[in-house]
Amino acid sequence: MRFMVIVKANADSEAGVMPSDEVLREMGAFNEELVKAGVLLAADGLAPSREGARVYFSGDKRTVVDGPFAETKELVAGFWLLELKSLEEAVEWIKRVPNPTGEESQIEIRRIYSLEDFAAAAPDVLAQEEALRTQVEQRS
Repeated sequence: MRFMVIVKANADSEAGVMPSDEVLREMGAFNEELVKAGVLLAADGLAPSREGARVYFSGDKRTVVDGPFAETKELVAGFWLLELKSLEEAVEWIKRVPNPTGEESQIEIRRIYSLEDFAAAAPDVLAQEEALRTQVEQRS
């Protein structure tokens, strides 16, 4: 199973304040453990929302709103993509993460749907999705 682990933003991450060298070293050591265990698929931090945009949909209409976005607690500062056996295993890994802010913070864990989750979809939809996933894997 694949999981997206979401590091929530705070005022510092939204201001573009980079983590200290100490925090970066601790995170690097943690990431190294994930790599050695063979469970890390990807990991990155995100630039502040002021460098982003949101696209809102209403029927056929699209509205673009440039960042920054007001609700910091709703924003994502970084993520990991992990390949694990269960949510319980994901929780055990994430309990070992160095506190990303040193203060009150939270990390969210969400399972990523797999092709099998869409088994009830029409065969052509499944075939298209499988072909796209194969193309993406071949590029990696």
